Amino acid sequence: MNTFSIRILAVGMGLLAFPHARAEVSLDSLLTEMADYSAVARWPEPSYQCLQASSHDRRTVAPDQPGWFANDDHTNFIRTETIAGRTEKVMLDAEGPGCLTRFWLTTVQNKRGTIRIYVDEQAEPVLSFPAYDLMAGELKLPEPMVMPHPGYTAEGNGGNTWMLPIPFAKRCKVTWEEQGSGPRYYIINYRKYAPGTKVASFSREALEKAGAAVQKQASRLQTAPARGDGKPALKSSIKPQGKTTLDLAGPAAIKELELRLTPPAGVALDQVLRSVIVRMQFDGQETVWCPAGDFFGSGAGLNRLDSWYRTVKEDGTLVCRWTMPFQKSALVIVENLGEQEIGSELRCETEPWHWDGRSMHFHAAWHYEAGLITPPQRDWDFVKLKGKGVYVGDVLSLYNEVATWYGEGDEKIRVDGEVVPSHLGTGTEDYYNYSFAPRGIMQTPFANQTRVDEKMTQGHNILTRTRNLDAIPYTSSLDFDIELISWAPTQMIYAATTYWYAFPGGSSNRKPQPEAALAKIPTLADAQRLPNPFPGAIDAEELKVTAATAGLVHEVQDMRPFGPGKWSRRSQLLVRGGKEGDAVTLRVPAPDAKPRKLLMAATKANDYGVLSFTVNGQKVEKSFDGYAPTVEASGEFELGTFAPVDGAFEVKVELSGTNPAAVGPRFYAGVDYVKLVEP
Repeated sequence: MNTFSIRILAVGMGLLAFPHARAEVSLDSLLTEMADYSAVARWPEPSYQCLQASSHDRRTVAPDQPGWFANDDHTNFIRTETIAGRTEKVMLDAEGPGCLTRFWLTTVQNKRGTIRIYVDEQAEPVLSFPAYDLMAGELKLPEPMVMPHPGYTAEGNGGNTWMLPIPFAKRCKVTWEEQGSGPRYYIINYRKYAPGTKVASFSREALEKAGAAVQKQASRLQTAPARGDGKPALKSSIKPQGKTTLDLAGPAAIKELELRLTPPAGVALDQVLRSVIVRMQFDGQETVWCPAGDFFGSGAGLNRLDSWYRTVKEDGTLVCRWTMPFQKSALVIVENLGEQEIGSELRCETEPWHWDGRSMHFHAAWHYEAGLITPPQRDWDFVKLKGKGVYVGDVLSLYNEVATWYGEGDEKIRVDGEVVPSHLGTGTEDYYNYSFAPRGIMQTPFANQTRVDEKMTQGHNILTRTRNLDAIPYTSSLDFDIELISWAPTQMIYAATTYWYAFPGGSSNRKPQPEAALAKIPTLADAQRLPNPFPGAIDAEELKVTAATAGLVHEVQDMRPFGPGKWSRRSQLLVRGGKEGDAVTLRVPAPDAKPRKLLMAATKANDYGVLSFTVNGQKVEKSFDGYAPTVEASGEFELGTFAPVDGAFEVKVELSGTNPAAVGPRFYAGVDYVKLVEP
């Protein structure tokens, strides 16, 4: 074991001690807090609750009631009001004192309308935006005070996230005035301060006065600080099952940690980043156990990260800027669980710290689970915390076997024993500050997507979010779950790293997982090599639905319960109609302009109907009887030979009748896949 001891002198400590609590919360004080690394390491003063309002499906009430996984997470408002002759839908109505800390929103194409933010009891809004678009106002705020989502366009899909704090003394109301139609998604995070807290309410005058501070802090948040106090790196070779240790004396705080790992020839860095563990002990309690890549935000593999609290460079340098205070002592341990000796360079920068009754220790934990099959829909547990502390961020490093979107699931965060989560979101990508997945690489100070192996999210996806003004304090417990809901059946690996601060004695349900840290990291090629017994199949559940009868439901159904290997990709497109003539149209992209013979595979069951088909407007002569006493795959049948139109085959599937033996609804259908064959 290599041990390196650093002893911190307390000279000048009084000058660096945390200042007394400000007498008043204001835009200026909040802007200062946004860019203060040490702020989250102390219990907030003034104290607050972090709450959330969103457009989540209102059927989601409790785990023991229907609708717990309901997914119509849009166009749900608190109420409708008439203001000055306008009809305004209320997104948020929060009593003060408080502060808006994050406003995420998105929609599809139609952004006509007006968002208004009212503060206190003023009749006129302090902010008004002439679209479903926080970037469309005349304020022209710099990034990251307002951030566009990847793929954002002013008229098309996508949205943006507002991070400029909006304090209010008495009340804050956010409304939407509709001028058109479309799905309206939103999430608003806000602080609720204790009664009597002095708050200077947001105003246009206050914003104009703080203009220079806004620009300064925006620039700081997008530029990693230039550190370097001359401390040498601890260089060592760590043998298998060996470790190297930094021994620090307090009171002090780690302000930056830098690590570089060098694998031996022939050993992949990806695997080393997972099998080398970062461990930390503060004042005798081990509070960090996490694979190195995950701890620094890289997740599986080396993935460049540019964020406020962490940086991952393309040359393999890993940097962490969480402030980590301790009263008496600290150990930073780099442990090699692998079978090969690896090189390590560890640099630690510290600063004096005044340990007081608000000081907390830094924690990080890692939770890994492979073989996550979905459906069924369920809640997956990031972490459960006990004690008193503040939750400040996470990394989700996942691997998806199937080329389909995995992230319909919402976050559910319960604080201090809540039954109904105070944080209930609208989708995994929305929690991580983008919208309408799948999307590409995103680098912002507080939310990042650093790896997307394949555009339909097959393979690895790495996401991270850190919280400062929207950090979540808890006084006894915090439970963080995220739903597993995917567009199509898949099997995944989830690895979640969670970060929080806690007073001595705080704990979590996450224990070290050394065997998981040694598990082979799969590649995109591994997923693409998964056998499909139906070569050439174009899965119906992955095709675009261009038309459907009103009231008809089409959804993905997992077919594994009815026999392994009988359905392509183990799933089908289930069509639930209610009457004769109900139909759904699927767009099958053509590889070129040549005619193709169309083959189809479907499903038979005792409540399935008779199907008729039309391809590019041409009626198919033969129909298909979907009835069978039990659920079975139909095998392939021919629709005919057709020429593509505008680069595709539009296949209309119509419920045209029923078999006399059919039972139940009788107008159901299952489509497995389509094949295009040269005639």
